[in-house]
Amino acid sequence: MTAQSALAAAVARLAAAGVEGPGRDARLLLAYALGIGADRLTLYLQDEMTAAQQAAFDAALAARASRQPVAQITGRRLFWGLSFRVTPDTLDPRPETETLVAEALSRPFLKILDLGTGTGCILLSCLKGMPMARGLGVDISTAALAVARGNARDLGLEDRARFMVSDWFSGVTGDTSGDITGDITGDITGADTAGVIGAFDLIVSNPPYIAADEMPGLAPEVRDWEPHLALTPGGDGLDAYRIIARGAGARLLPGGRLLLEIGPEQGKAVAGLLSAAGLDQVRILADMDGRDRVVAALKP
Repeated sequence: MTAQSALAAAVARLAAAGVEGPGRDARLLLAYALGIGADRLTLYLQDEMTAAQQAAFDAALAARASRQPVAQITGRRLFWGLSFRVTPDTLDPRPETETLVAEALSRPFLKILDLGTGTGCILLSCLKGMPMARGLGVDISTAALAVARGNARDLGLEDRARFMVSDWFSGVTGDTSGDITGDITGDITGADTAGVIGAFDLIVSNPPYIAADEMPGLAPEVRDWEPHLALTPGGDGLDAYRIIARGAGARLLPGGRLLLEIGPEQGKAVAGLLSAAGLDQVRILADMDGRDRVVAALKP
Protein backbone atom coordinates (compact mmCIF):
# COMPACT_ATOMS: atom_id res chain seq x y z
CA MET A 1 0.00 0.00 0.00
CA THR A 2 1.26 3.47 -0.83
CA ALA A 3 1.48 6.12 1.86
CA GLN A 4 -1.14 8.12 -0.07
CA SER A 5 -3.65 5.27 0.10
CA ALA A 6 -2.90 4.66 3.77
CA LEU A 7 -3.43 8.35 4.50
CA ALA A 8 -6.84 8.45 2.80
CA ALA A 9 -8.01 5.42 4.77
CA ALA A 10 -6.63 6.91 8.00
CA VAL A 11 -8.53 10.18 7.58
CA ALA A 12 -11.80 8.25 7.18
CA ARG A 13 -10.99 6.07 10.21
CA LEU A 14 -10.27 9.01 12.49
CA ALA A 15 -13.30 10.93 11.26
CA ALA A 16 -15.51 7.94 12.05
CA ALA A 17 -14.04 7.89 15.57
CA GLY A 18 -15.08 11.51 16.10
CA VAL A 19 -11.58 12.96 16.05
CA GLU A 20 -11.52 16.67 15.33
CA GLY A 21 -9.19 17.59 12.46
CA PRO A 22 -8.72 14.01 11.21
CA GLY A 23 -6.70 15.07 8.16
CA ARG A 24 -4.16 16.98 10.23
CA ASP A 25 -3.75 14.20 12.76
CA ALA A 26 -3.54 11.47 10.12
CA ARG A 27 -0.69 13.32 8.39
CA LEU A 28 1.20 13.82 11.65
CA LEU A 29 0.85 10.15 12.57
CA LEU A 30 1.82 8.96 9.10
CA ALA A 31 4.98 11.05 9.20
CA TYR A 32 5.70 9.61 12.64
CA ALA A 33 5.24 6.03 11.36
CA LEU A 34 7.50 6.73 8.38
CA GLY A 35 10.16 8.29 10.60
CA ILE A 36 10.20 11.61 8.76
CA GLY A 37 9.29 15.20 9.54
CA ALA A 38 5.70 16.17 8.84
CA ASP A 39 6.94 18.90 6.52
CA ARG A 40 8.47 16.23 4.23
CA LEU A 41 5.46 13.93 4.02
CA THR A 42 4.38 15.04 0.55
CA LEU A 43 7.68 13.75 -0.85
CA TYR A 44 6.90 10.20 0.34
CA LEU A 45 3.20 9.83 -0.43
CA GLN A 46 3.75 7.77 -3.59
CA ASP A 47 6.16 5.35 -1.87
CA GLU A 48 5.12 1.84 -0.86
CA MET A 49 5.02 1.42 2.91
CA THR A 50 6.95 -1.41 4.53
CA ALA A 51 5.19 -3.90 6.78
CA ALA A 52 6.84 -2.31 9.81
CA GLN A 53 5.69 1.16 8.79
CA GLN A 54 2.14 -0.06 8.22
CA ALA A 55 2.10 -1.73 11.63
CA ALA A 56 3.41 1.42 13.32
CA PHE A 57 0.83 3.56 11.54
CA ASP A 58 -2.01 1.21 12.46
CA ALA A 59 -0.98 1.23 16.12
CA ALA A 60 -0.79 5.03 16.12
CA LEU A 61 -4.22 5.30 14.50
CA ALA A 62 -5.74 2.90 17.02
CA ALA A 63 -4.36 5.03 19.85
CA ARG A 64 -5.70 8.22 18.29
CA ALA A 65 -9.09 6.64 17.65
CA SER A 66 -9.24 5.93 21.39
CA ARG A 67 -8.71 9.72 21.73
CA GLN A 68 -5.15 9.62 23.02
CA PRO A 69 -3.54 12.97 22.11
CA VAL A 70 -1.19 13.00 19.14
CA ALA A 71 1.66 14.39 21.25
CA GLN A 72 1.44 11.42 23.64
CA ILE A 73 1.52 9.00 20.71
CA THR A 74 4.49 10.60 18.98
CA GLY A 75 6.10 11.69 22.25
CA ARG A 76 6.87 15.19 20.96
CA ARG A 77 5.18 18.57 20.67
CA LEU A 78 6.35 21.81 19.03
CA PHE A 79 6.07 24.88 21.25
CA TRP A 80 7.61 28.31 20.62
CA GLY A 81 9.47 26.73 17.69
CA LEU A 82 11.11 24.14 19.97
CA SER A 83 10.50 20.39 20.25
CA PHE A 84 9.45 19.13 23.69
CA ARG A 85 9.04 15.58 24.92
CA VAL A 86 5.52 14.90 26.19
CA THR A 87 4.24 11.99 28.32
CA PRO A 88 0.95 11.16 30.09
CA ASP A 89 2.55 12.72 33.21
CA THR A 90 2.57 16.19 31.64
CA LEU A 91 0.17 18.60 30.02
CA ASP A 92 0.40 18.84 26.26
CA PRO A 93 1.91 22.31 25.58
CA ARG A 94 -0.68 24.48 23.85
CA PRO A 95 -0.24 27.34 21.37
CA GLU A 96 -2.17 29.80 23.54
CA THR A 97 0.46 29.44 26.27
CA GLU A 98 2.92 31.11 23.90
CA THR A 99 1.12 34.36 24.84
CA LEU A 100 2.75 34.09 28.26
CA VAL A 101 6.20 33.39 26.79
CA ALA A 102 5.91 36.37 24.44
CA GLU A 103 5.06 38.66 27.35
CA ALA A 104 7.89 37.22 29.46
CA LEU A 105 10.40 37.97 26.72
CA SER A 106 9.10 41.51 26.18
CA ARG A 107 11.42 42.72 28.96
CA PRO A 108 14.83 41.50 30.19
CA PHE A 109 15.09 39.21 33.20
CA LEU A 110 17.90 37.30 34.88
CA LYS A 111 16.20 34.93 37.35
CA ILE A 112 12.97 33.14 36.52
CA LEU A 113 10.81 30.79 38.59
CA ASP A 114 8.29 28.52 36.84
CA LEU A 115 5.60 27.12 39.16
CA GLY A 116 4.13 23.79 38.05
CA THR A 117 6.67 23.45 35.27
CA GLY A 118 5.36 20.22 33.69
CA THR A 119 7.32 19.65 30.47
CA GLY A 120 9.33 22.79 31.25
CA CYS A 121 8.05 24.37 28.04
CA ILE A 122 7.48 27.84 29.53
CA LEU A 123 10.72 27.98 31.50
CA LEU A 124 12.90 26.57 28.74
CA SER A 125 11.35 28.70 26.00
CA CYS A 126 11.95 31.79 28.12
CA LEU A 127 15.56 30.78 28.77
CA LYS A 128 16.14 30.16 25.05
CA GLY A 129 15.04 33.71 24.38
CA MET A 130 17.04 35.28 27.22
CA PRO A 131 20.60 33.91 27.01
CA MET A 132 21.87 35.57 30.21
CA ALA A 133 19.02 34.26 32.37
CA ARG A 134 18.90 31.29 34.72
CA GLY A 135 15.82 29.53 35.98
CA LEU A 136 14.22 27.18 38.46
CA GLY A 137 11.22 24.99 37.62
CA VAL A 138 9.22 23.41 40.43
CA ASP A 139 6.51 20.78 40.33
CA ILE A 140 4.87 18.41 42.76
CA SER A 141 5.20 15.56 40.24
CA THR A 142 8.57 13.82 40.14
CA ALA A 143 7.57 12.18 36.83
CA ALA A 144 6.90 15.58 35.26
CA LEU A 145 10.21 16.90 36.56
CA ALA A 146 12.01 13.99 34.91
CA VAL A 147 10.44 15.02 31.58
CA ALA A 148 11.38 18.68 32.11
CA ARG A 149 14.94 17.75 32.99
CA GLY A 150 15.22 15.70 29.80
CA ASN A 151 13.85 18.57 27.73
CA ALA A 152 16.43 20.90 29.27
CA ARG A 153 19.19 18.49 28.21
CA ASP A 154 17.76 18.16 24.71
CA LEU A 155 17.69 21.94 24.30
CA GLY A 156 21.18 22.48 25.71
CA LEU A 157 19.86 24.36 28.74
CA GLU A 158 20.89 22.00 31.54
CA ASP A 159 23.48 24.51 32.79
CA ARG A 160 20.92 27.29 33.14
CA ALA A 161 17.77 25.42 34.20
CA ARG A 162 17.33 23.49 37.43
CA PHE A 163 14.32 21.62 38.77
CA MET A 164 13.00 20.90 42.25
CA VAL A 165 10.12 19.07 43.88
CA SER A 166 7.96 21.74 45.49
CA ASP A 167 4.26 22.23 46.18
CA TRP A 168 4.05 25.71 44.69
CA PHE A 169 6.28 27.90 46.90
CA SER A 170 6.81 25.39 49.70
CA GLY A 171 10.47 24.81 48.84
CA VAL A 172 11.23 28.36 47.72
CA THR A 173 11.75 30.87 50.52
CA GLY A 174 11.23 34.59 50.34
CA ASP A 175 14.64 36.07 51.11
CA THR A 176 14.67 38.73 48.44
CA SER A 177 18.07 39.94 49.55
CA GLY A 178 19.64 36.68 48.43
CA ASP A 179 21.10 35.56 45.13
CA ILE A 180 19.67 32.35 43.72
CA THR A 181 22.55 31.77 41.32
CA GLY A 182 24.45 29.60 43.74
CA ASP A 183 21.33 27.77 44.82
CA ILE A 184 20.39 26.47 41.39
CA THR A 185 23.78 25.34 40.14
CA GLY A 186 23.27 21.84 41.56
CA ASP A 187 20.63 19.27 40.72
CA ILE A 188 18.17 20.12 43.48
CA THR A 189 15.52 17.52 42.90
CA GLY A 190 14.99 15.88 46.27
CA ALA A 191 12.27 16.37 48.85
CA ASP A 192 14.78 17.82 51.32
CA THR A 193 15.24 21.09 49.43
CA ALA A 194 12.95 23.33 51.52
CA GLY A 195 14.58 26.67 52.13
CA VAL A 196 15.97 27.41 48.68
CA ILE A 197 16.33 31.18 48.51
CA GLY A 198 14.02 32.85 46.03
CA ALA A 199 14.94 36.25 44.62
CA PHE A 200 13.39 36.30 41.18
CA ASP A 201 12.71 39.12 38.78
CA LEU A 202 10.17 36.96 36.92
CA ILE A 203 7.71 34.32 38.15
CA VAL A 204 5.57 32.46 35.61
CA SER A 205 2.95 29.75 35.88
CA ASN A 206 0.27 27.90 33.95
CA PRO A 207 -1.47 26.42 36.99
CA PRO A 208 -4.46 24.06 37.04
CA TYR A 209 -7.51 26.29 36.62
CA ILE A 210 -10.44 24.20 35.41
CA ALA A 211 -13.35 24.20 37.86
CA ALA A 212 -14.53 20.84 39.14
CA ASP A 213 -17.94 21.12 37.46
CA GLU A 214 -16.28 21.82 34.10
CA MET A 215 -14.23 18.63 34.02
CA PRO A 216 -16.96 16.30 32.66
CA GLY A 217 -17.42 18.58 29.64
CA LEU A 218 -13.78 18.51 28.53
CA ALA A 219 -12.75 16.79 25.31
CA PRO A 220 -11.81 13.13 25.86
CA GLU A 221 -8.23 13.89 24.79
CA VAL A 222 -7.91 16.15 27.84
CA ARG A 223 -10.28 14.59 30.37
CA ASP A 224 -9.19 10.98 29.88
CA TRP A 225 -5.51 11.31 29.02
CA GLU A 226 -3.93 14.36 30.65
CA PRO A 227 -3.00 14.44 34.37
CA HIS A 228 -5.94 15.74 36.40
CA LEU A 229 -3.54 17.22 38.95
CA ALA A 230 -2.36 19.63 36.25
CA LEU A 231 -5.87 20.39 35.00
CA THR A 232 -7.98 21.20 38.05
CA PRO A 233 -7.51 22.15 41.69
CA GLY A 234 -11.16 21.32 42.29
CA GLY A 235 -13.78 23.78 43.48
CA ASP A 236 -14.00 27.01 41.51
CA GLY A 237 -10.63 26.51 39.81
CA LEU A 238 -8.98 29.48 41.54
CA ASP A 239 -7.16 27.82 44.45
CA ALA A 240 -3.74 27.84 42.75
CA TYR A 241 -4.08 31.57 42.01
CA ARG A 242 -4.90 32.24 45.66
CA ILE A 243 -1.72 30.44 46.75
CA ILE A 244 0.42 32.18 44.13
CA ALA A 245 -1.03 35.61 44.95
CA ARG A 246 -0.19 35.14 48.65
CA GLY A 247 3.35 33.93 48.05
CA ALA A 248 4.62 35.78 44.98
CA GLY A 249 5.46 39.06 46.67
CA ALA A 250 7.96 37.46 49.04
CA ARG A 251 9.76 35.74 46.14
CA LEU A 252 9.87 38.65 43.71
CA LEU A 253 12.50 41.34 43.64
CA PRO A 254 11.15 44.92 43.70
CA GLY A 255 9.88 45.63 40.21
CA GLY A 256 9.72 41.91 39.46
CA ARG A 257 6.96 40.54 37.26
CA LEU A 258 4.35 37.82 37.79
CA LEU A 259 2.73 36.24 34.71
CA LEU A 260 -0.10 33.72 35.06
CA GLU A 261 -2.01 31.85 32.39
CA ILE A 262 -5.75 31.82 33.04
CA GLY A 263 -8.95 30.39 31.67
CA PRO A 264 -10.78 32.81 29.35
CA GLU A 265 -13.39 33.72 31.99
CA GLN A 266 -11.02 34.12 34.93
CA GLY A 267 -9.28 37.40 34.15
CA LYS A 268 -11.26 39.66 36.48
CA ALA A 269 -11.13 37.23 39.42
CA VAL A 270 -7.38 36.57 39.14
CA ALA A 271 -6.59 40.24 38.62
CA GLY A 272 -8.53 40.98 41.80
CA LEU A 273 -6.52 38.41 43.77
CA LEU A 274 -3.21 39.93 42.64
CA SER A 275 -4.32 43.47 43.39
CA ALA A 276 -5.54 42.45 46.84
CA ALA A 277 -2.14 40.87 47.48
CA GLY A 278 -0.44 44.24 46.92
CA LEU A 279 0.84 43.71 43.40
CA ASP A 280 0.81 46.64 41.01
CA GLN A 281 0.05 47.43 37.36
CA VAL A 282 -2.22 44.41 36.96
CA ARG A 283 -3.12 43.76 33.32
CA ILE A 284 -5.13 41.13 31.45
CA LEU A 285 -3.60 40.05 28.11
CA ALA A 286 -5.44 38.35 25.25
CA ASP A 287 -4.20 35.45 23.14
CA MET A 288 -4.18 35.39 19.33
CA ASP A 289 -7.87 34.40 19.31
CA GLY A 290 -8.77 37.48 21.35
CA ARG A 291 -9.54 35.54 24.54
CA ASP A 292 -8.22 36.58 27.95
CA ARG A 293 -5.18 34.37 28.50
CA VAL A 294 -2.59 35.94 30.83
CA VAL A 295 -2.72 38.15 33.91
CA ALA A 296 0.43 40.21 34.45
CA ALA A 297 1.45 42.15 37.55
CA LEU A 298 4.47 43.85 39.13
CA LYS A 299 5.83 43.93 42.64
CA PRO A 300 6.05 47.64 43.61
